[in-house]
Amino acid sequence: MAVTRSAPVAPAAHEGILRRQSLRESAARTYARSLPVVPVRAKGLTIEGADGRRYLDCLSGAGALALGHNHPVVLEAIRKVIDSGAPLHVLDLATPVKDAFVTELYATLPPGLADDARIQFCGPAGTDAVEAAIKLVRVATGRSGLLAFTGAYHGMTAGALAASGGASEVKVTRLPFPQEYRCPFGVGGAVGAELGARWTESLLDDPCGGVAAPAGMLLEPVQGEGGVLPAPDVWLRRMRAITEARSIPLIADEVQTGVGRTGAFWAVEHSGVVPDVMVLSKAIGGSLPLAVIVYRSALDVWPPGTHAGTFRGNQLAMAAGAATLAYVRENRLADRAAELGARMRASLRELAAAHPSVGDVRGRGLMIGVELVDPEATAHDDTRRPPPAPALAAAVRRECLDRGLIIELGGRHSAVVRLLPPLTLTDEQAVAVLDRFADALAAAESGARRGPAAAPTS
Repeated sequence: MAVTRSAPVAPAAHEGILRRQSLRESAARTYARSLPVVPVRAKGLTIEGADGRRYLDCLSGAGALALGHNHPVVLEAIRKVIDSGAPLHVLDLATPVKDAFVTELYATLPPGLADDARIQFCGPAGTDAVEAAIKLVRVATGRSGLLAFTGAYHGMTAGALAASGGASEVKVTRLPFPQEYRCPFGVGGAVGAELGARWTESLLDDPCGGVAAPAGMLLEPVQGEGGVLPAPDVWLRRMRAITEARSIPLIADEVQTGVGRTGAFWAVEHSGVVPDVMVLSKAIGGSLPLAVIVYRSALDVWPPGTHAGTFRGNQLAMAAGAATLAYVRENRLADRAAELGARMRASLRELAAAHPSVGDVRGRGLMIGVELVDPEATAHDDTRRPPPAPALAAAVRRECLDRGLIIELGGRHSAVVRLLPPLTLTDEQAVAVLDRFADALAAAESGARRGPAAAPTS
C-alpha cells in the first residue's frame, strides 16, 4: 500500500538527526530503535516525519494521547494558561487550574471512591505514582509486603520494577494473572480464573506460605506491556473480596487503561470493583506529564513530605488534562471505544482465520493485542498453543512502518502486536489501520518463508 507523502521539511534532515541521536543518546533508548521516525508535525492520528512521510500513529504515546496529537481542546487549554500570565511552576500550591483539574477528575471517578477520596500529586510519570501508592499503603498498614502479578508492568523506578513481572530477587509475592490463551493452569476460561483466585486465597492463608504480611495488592485491570490481557471481571471481583476480607488495600494501576481506553472511563468499572487506591497518569495529562494517586481517606495517615516531587504542579498538564477528561466524558468516547474496538477485534479475528500465524486476538475497547505464533512449531507448554513468534512480530512492525503505520510490541516474548489508537479514531481510519496491518502481516509471513532478513543496526 502506498504511503502518503508531503514535501520534506528539509532534504534528508531526518537522516542527520537520526545519526546524531544514535551517536549521542543512551543505549537504553527503546522506541527510537524500532521506529526511526523524526516527527515534525502531528494532528489526530497522523504524524508527519521530517522526510515528508505521513504515518498513522497507533502507539499514541504509549497510550498517553487519548485525543490524538494536538487536539484543539487541548491546545486551547494550554494557550489559555500561557496567555493568562499564570505561573507555570508552583510546587504543590493550590491554583485555579489545579482546582479545576481535580474537580473534573473527581467527576469521572467510580462513585464509591469519589465520595471519600484524597488525591496526591506525584512526580510527572506513572512510575512515580506507583512508588507513591506503595509507600502510602505501607505507611497506612504498617506492613511491608506487596502482592503483584506475573506479567505485570508498573514502571521503571526501583519499587515499580520490583512489582513488575520481569523482576527477580525482590520481596514481592508473585501471583498468577489469568489468561485465556496461555492459561498458567492449562485450562483457561472461568475455570482458570477460579484456580488463580483459589491459589491466591490459599497462599495468603497458609501460615507456611512464606508471604510477607502484605501492605497491598497491585494489579492492572488489563495488562498492557504484559500482552494486552484483560482481567476477567469475575476474577477481579474475587481479588476485591479476597483483599477486603483480609484488610489488604487493593491498588488499581490505571496508568494505561484509564480515561476511556478500555470502553469504560476506568477499566475497573467493567467489573464493578472499587479499589482502595487508583494510580493514574498518561492520558490524564492530556499529552503532558502528570501523575496522581487517588485513594480512600482512611489511608491518608502519612505525614507531610512523605512523598514529594518538584514537578508535581505542572499547570499546563493540569489544564490539558482537565480539557481531555471533560471532552472524553461529554462526548462519551469510552462508549465509542467499546463499540469501535469490538468491531476492530472482530475484523482481526476474520483476518486470523486466513493466517495461522495469528494465535490470538484480544483486548478491551481500543486496547487491542494480536499474538503472533509459529504454527509449524511444537507446542512448548501445557496450553498446547503454538509457541510465540517474536521474530515474526518484529518483522510485522517493520512492514507496518514501511506502510505508514506505527505499532508497538508487548507480551512475555515481545510477540504481541499492540494497537493503542486515539479514542477519536474514525471508522475510515480504523479501516485504513486494519488494511495496512493485514498487508504488513502478509508481507512479513512471506519474508519468513523466504528466510530471515538481516536485523536493522540503527
